Amino acid sequence: MATTNDLKNGMVLKLDGGELWSVVEFQHVKPGKGGAFVRTKLKNVLSGKVLDKTFNAGVKVEVANVDKREMQYSYRDGDDFVFMDTETYDMVNVPSSTVGDAANYMLENTLATVAFHEGSALYVDLPAAVELTIASTEPGLQGDRSTGGTKPATLETDAEIKVPLFITTGERVKVDTRTGEYLGRA
Repeated sequence: MATTNDLKNGMVLKLDGGELWSVVEFQHVKPGKGGAFVRTKLKNVLSGKVLDKTFNAGVKVEVANVDKREMQYSYRDGDDFVFMDTETYDMVNVPSSTVGDAANYMLENTLATVAFHEGSALYVDLPAAVELTIASTEPGLQGDRSTGGTKPATLETDAEIKVPLFITTGERVKVDTRTGEYLGRA
């Protein structure tokens, strides 16, 4: 148990019957009249929903124990993704529903941060950008290189992104894992 005076960004709280909420930002407010309070912005760990919540200063809140581990993606096993803990070499199955869109940017041996709470995986966090190879894309037409247009391209992970017209099949590119946008050549 902690109080609202102990809040820090990134802390995970257990509120409203066991739901896990991460503190995005907080502000202690001391108005001239009345008691002090803490204004927070919370993000649901599972759904990603963001919520503004106000607590009275000094109120006890339950802190959830979330274990974030550096893991390496090994292989796919049916609907599960198998990750290996880089410290203990334990193999852990993570359901595809938990991995979510991160699957579009993961190759074997990709390092990721996997968060666990009470033995079950909460989410998989990839680095902000990854380098992947373009598996296929249409060739750009001569003279189309300066217009700044884009074309669809399929990555080696079978995810589709938009790339500039000058990118060809076989090139390595940097991709933003949060938005799926092309960042540049690797």
